[in-house]
Amino acid sequence: MAVTAALVKELREKTGAGMMDCKKALNETNGDLEAAVDWLRTKGLAAAAKKSGRVAAEGLVGVAVAGTRGAVAEINSETDFVARNDGFQSFAENVTALVLQNGIDVEALKAVAYPGTGRTVGEELTHNIATIGENMSIRRAALVSVGDGVVVPYVHNAVKPGLGKIGVLVALESTGDKGKLAELGKQIAMHIAAAAPQSLSTDDLDPAAVERERAVLIEQARASGKPDNIIEKMVEGRVRKFYQEVVLLEQTFVIDGETPVRKVVENTAKAIGAPVTLAAFVRLQLGEGIEKEQTDFAAEVAALAG
Repeated sequence: MAVTAALVKELREKTGAGMMDCKKALNETNGDLEAAVDWLRTKGLAAAAKKSGRVAAEGLVGVAVAGTRGAVAEINSETDFVARNDGFQSFAENVTALVLQNGIDVEALKAVAYPGTGRTVGEELTHNIATIGENMSIRRAALVSVGDGVVVPYVHNAVKPGLGKIGVLVALESTGDKGKLAELGKQIAMHIAAAAPQSLSTDDLDPAAVERERAVLIEQARASGKPDNIIEKMVEGRVRKFYQEVVLLEQTFVIDGETPVRKVVENTAKAIGAPVTLAAFVRLQLGEGIEKEQTDFAAEVAALAG
């Protein structure tokens, strides 16, 4: 029986295996769909679909920089044990490098050729799920770049160069000394890893977040019983403090504990004799925002015991 694209698609939907694996299975079984399913099962490739619903909140964040361009990507697994697997780490490194080359659209990235396998990134992901035995995902990615300056990476809790639990990129635009810029970028990146700013400047901060904070502060100030004109001043003062907590340029630099980040950048510009602009930053922390399943191990054992 001829192996058609429609048949390959049907097998893929039925098993969750990669496109190339499905095509090979059908060729091996002369186009017999059910036999191809069994062929994939014997190879452990059809198991991937069964794992796709499980929560993957562990894994690694990868960073990669080439010239004035940098990428960061989060690749998830179910357990930290798998994140220590050499094969998973290699996959995370390769995916991050491909983000640097191809952009941050994760779905588009899955159609890109994965190096050395004859599979796409998406097919390699499915292959790894079946081979390693856990659900995995390419969750998100980001890029930053400058025209003239530096992009500096930093990885917190690194398991190896370029891979860890928190990945940071800092983009500094300047014609000044690149070595001095890189030193500043490394310090700011470490600050970002620790302080987790929500935005670069006050203008970039989500207006909805500001309004929510302002509403809370107004209610707190009213509880003091002070007149409205005093309440207004209290609220504005507390909003400024809120900015100092969540806006990178307004935060106190963790390296010295006293200088605003904005001033640190200005001081470096004076020292190198050229303007310096903190153009962008990205901070990805592994698993942030994922609701992890909470299990009661003792209850599970009791249930199994009947």
